[in-house]
Order: sequence, then C-alpha cells, then structure tokens
Amino acid sequence: MNDKPNLNYIDELAEGDVAFREKFIGIIKTEFPLEREEYMDHLKNQRFKETAMVVHKMKHKFNILSMQEAYGFAVRYEEELLEGNSGMDSSFKAILQVVDTYIESI
Repeated sequence: MNDKPNLNYIDELAEGDVAFREKFIGIIKTEFPLEREEYMDHLKNQRFKETAMVVHKMKHKFNILSMQEAYGFAVRYEEELLEGNSGMDSSFKAILQVVDTYIESI
C-alpha cells in the first residue's frame, strides 16, 4: 500500500483552530493504540465478528489520516472477517504499523 498518513483532513476541519486540531490528534493518539490492542485480542481468540467491529472503527481513522487505500482495504477485510476469514490479517497489521509509527511522530 502506498498510503502515507497525514493531517490534511484534520487541518481542513480545524480551519486554523489550534486547540481543536490538538484535541482531534489527541483523540487519535489515545484511541488508536487501544483499538489495535482490542483488534489483536479478538483476532487471537478468533472472535471474528468482534474483530470486524474493531476494524470498522479503525477504518474511519484511516480516512481521517487521508489513507484512502487503507480505508478501502479495511472495508474488504471487515467483510471477510464477518465471513469468518482472517486471511488479510498480515496486510492489515502492516497498515497498523504505518499508523502506529506516524501517530508516535505527531
């Protein structure tokens, strides 16, 4: 995947409001690691419906971080999980790593 996360969408929403921007970034920095942990736990225990629900939440963060390819991938993966198939996991984890690295840098 060639998606590179960025804050363009957040900056657009903030319209120069630094406090809003920082609050939004703070929410992502707080929620994403928790969702990643929840994803790993559900997947490890083969709770595919619950895993799909976490992927559903995470895909919106991809969209917020301007990662359209990752968003589309997550949509497909969510559907696969609902069918009991976690075969796209390694590619999804690669996306999670990119996001993790990025949010640590902002």
